[in-house]
Amino acid sequence: MTAIEREEMEFDVLVVGGGPAGLSAAIRLRQLMPDASICLVEKGSEIGAHIVSGAVIEPRSLAELIPDWRERGAPLETEVTQESMLFLTETKSYAIPWLDRVMPHMRNHGNYVVSLGAVCRWLGAQAEEMGIEIYPGFAGADLFIEDGRVAGVVTGDMGMTREGKPGPNFAPGMILRARQTILAEGVRGSLTKKAMALFGLRDGVDPQTYGLGIKEVWEIPAENHRPGLVQHSFGWPMDDRTYGGAWLYHFGENLVSYGFVTGLDYGNTYLSPFHEMQRVKNHPAFRRHFEGGRRIAYGARALSEGGLQSIPRLSFPGGVLTGDSAGFLNVPKIKGTHTAMKSGMLAAEAVAEALSTERREAGSYTKLVRDSWLWDELRGVRNIRPAFARWGMKLGALYAGIDSMLLRGRAPWTLHFRHADNEVLKPAALCTPIDYPKPDGVVTFDLPSSVFLSATNHEEDQPIHLKLRNPALWKTVNWDVFRSPESRYCPAGVYEAVRKDGDMALQINSQNCVHCKTCDIKDPAQNIDWCTPEGGGGPNYPVGM
Repeated sequence: MTAIEREEMEFDVLVVGGGPAGLSAAIRLRQLMPDASICLVEKGSEIGAHIVSGAVIEPRSLAELIPDWRERGAPLETEVTQESMLFLTETKSYAIPWLDRVMPHMRNHGNYVVSLGAVCRWLGAQAEEMGIEIYPGFAGADLFIEDGRVAGVVTGDMGMTREGKPGPNFAPGMILRARQTILAEGVRGSLTKKAMALFGLRDGVDPQTYGLGIKEVWEIPAENHRPGLVQHSFGWPMDDRTYGGAWLYHFGENLVSYGFVTGLDYGNTYLSPFHEMQRVKNHPAFRRHFEGGRRIAYGARALSEGGLQSIPRLSFPGGVLTGDSAGFLNVPKIKGTHTAMKSGMLAAEAVAEALSTERREAGSYTKLVRDSWLWDELRGVRNIRPAFARWGMKLGALYAGIDSMLLRGRAPWTLHFRHADNEVLKPAALCTPIDYPKPDGVVTFDLPSSVFLSATNHEEDQPIHLKLRNPALWKTVNWDVFRSPESRYCPAGVYEAVRKDGDMALQINSQNCVHCKTCDIKDPAQNIDWCTPEGGGGPNYPVGM
């Protein structure tokens, strides 16, 4: 095929990703540089379409970015009124006493239960009012490299056939040039992966570890609604070596946000995060919240759990990493929106300085982060998640209490992550299959009906965006050794092990993909490469997500 001719557009700054970090970066840049040309591209069909989070938001960063957010009508309406942390056994729950003292990071006084999608839509409207150009439905397919630096991105072609050739409605992507590019793609962004490899950004830091969060939104009877209730749990159904837990938040107009996070450093190849999430709903501490209600939305996404030890080098020639692309989630606090927003604001300040001094790299970004409350916050909790990875749930929880209450995050040591998540999966011969209960169709549900609620859609004739680097490895590694773990960890039913011509083969239902990136993270041979599909594809989450 001959080289594709692409139109070009040029900006001072290009932001890739319309989540909290990217939008905060764009807004802060406009505040600092009123005359700069700023463009933000988002692969979802609209701002917020791919956003899914719990979410309890700490408004600290929002107040720094937009001090009059209340007067401007920001959708932070349900303030936290009651919270608890439960340790679950199979049939009972035990509230952790003196939670404020044992885990002060989890204190939610002054925080709000929100739809993060709605918050992002509101931030997007603020950005557009400031003259920032926002292009939803534009997927960043590749970095545009010029003279050894990132000089923008190439957006994805539209209308390609499954064979990778231009179809009848083919429209080539564009080259979006920029003096500085801010990568705010979220977890395991495809462009971020390329930048990390090209510039060695992960050299000398711990491997990143991830969790998979799966969420439902329920509408319940008004008489059962308790606005501002925040409930978290750990323990059952996870075994002692598996990190995870549930959340349940009452918010909005008779809405309940429910979800479960499974640490992707789990070992049992037969574990299914989706089915773990479903069966917790039958626990007495949770089921009563769903009685008489109806499930109205479903979604999933991975989250970066490595914290301070796993943060890569943040700047590179021509750009910076921010938000969950870099891994700024505060795991013990179970919050990442305020940290993502703060990192975006600091990235904007560094980029503004680089533009004003004509520097190739926004090198001041790392210092700005290290001198901020963001770094102090992550440093204070740096040992908690690694403690669970090293010693398991019970001893990890004990250490978390000691580190938080007695040491107050000032331990003279730093615990480290030893392995990437794909390296710890055990062969099927060493694992015990898990007998998950069948869904009742009232509180618990199957996977197909769940994916339907995500409103996910990809054009079926486009190239499959989930690629096997070496197709032969699936049979010899994924099936023969691990019995197809991707058919269980994927929360959208994308992967199926099927019998074909007398042997086992992998069927990829790419049109179901909700862009959670779990397959790119957990595949034992790192053989699955999540590539950017056509812009506008994927989930279309409603405002309640």
